[in-house]
Amino acid sequence: MKKPLRTLFYGLKHEHSAGKLATLAKMRDDFEIVAVADDRARATPSYRADPLPLDGLKIVSEAEALAIKDIDVVFVEVANNDLMEIARIYAERGVPMHCDKPCGETMEPYREVVEMCRAKNLPMQMGYMFRANPGVKFCHKAVREGWLGSVVHVEADMNHDYGDDSYQEYVGTFKGGILYNLGCHLIDLILPMMEGALVRAANVTGTAKGDGPDCLNRCAALLEWPDATALIRSCSRVPGGLPHRRLRIDGTKGTIDLCPIERFDGERLTLDLTLAEAAGGFAAGRHVVDLGVQTDRYMDQLRELAEIVRGERANPAEMYDHDLRVHEITLEACGYDKR
Repeated sequence: MKKPLRTLFYGLKHEHSAGKLATLAKMRDDFEIVAVADDRARATPSYRADPLPLDGLKIVSEAEALAIKDIDVVFVEVANNDLMEIARIYAERGVPMHCDKPCGETMEPYREVVEMCRAKNLPMQMGYMFRANPGVKFCHKAVREGWLGSVVHVEADMNHDYGDDSYQEYVGTFKGGILYNLGCHLIDLILPMMEGALVRAANVTGTAKGDGPDCLNRCAALLEWPDATALIRSCSRVPGGLPHRRLRIDGTKGTIDLCPIERFDGERLTLDLTLAEAAGGFAAGRHVVDLGVQTDRYMDQLRELAEIVRGERANPAEMYDHDLRVHEITLEACGYDKR
């Protein structure tokens, strides 16, 4: 019988911290949370709507957490702009980690952490939440195997309607606004579909009517590669929320429309596939592809991390470069200096 990994959960201020804790509670065969580091006294801007499932967990100060040595893996779930500070500590110590996103408003601190992990072949799994999504995995397979011909355009959004006025103010604390906070998820899933280097990026950073001018909750970017373009956008004032998030891929031989990108309402996740000619076991024409019922956003990704840490699968070395490129493009898409 496998022994669960001794796990330090570092931080409660990240927007994904509640969801990650809820998932880990279902994965006790893989992860044993020995302590949760409480960072809530930090002044770093953050927002979390979901209640924290802390019953039965040992809550410790950051100083106490840093003194814990015998851990197998750490989850870095502090506020966005504190992530690299904590990730660096555990990269230096050689502790495998799951680190949430985005990776900072400059490139170099993140690059230094990634290169430290690369040099040690240290697992550093980034918390891009669509990586284990069955619809996204289907899209990647279709593009990789040429079912759609050459990709010419991708459109993706992270619109939602959750969050009170404090959320609107929170995303305004980032120069790139809501696109910096959420667009990295979209860039992570779009990048494998594109060939060559990014040619240029044009961004719009604005505010939804009725909100203050500094909220920056209405943002978009147009990204151009040599043979394809991608439009990504996000606004926190769009009715319908998560069920309306969309990924559409247009190719020279077919299209895919995945809407919603994910769902956890007990209904089956589906996508529309249209092919000019037969491919991948599908006849030419339009198909509604049933991807089953989703029950958890994070579990499959975290199970992969457990297998890597236990040595049951290889640490994917190609992800260091991929993750660096995702963050570099995120900064460029949001109008930052990417250096």
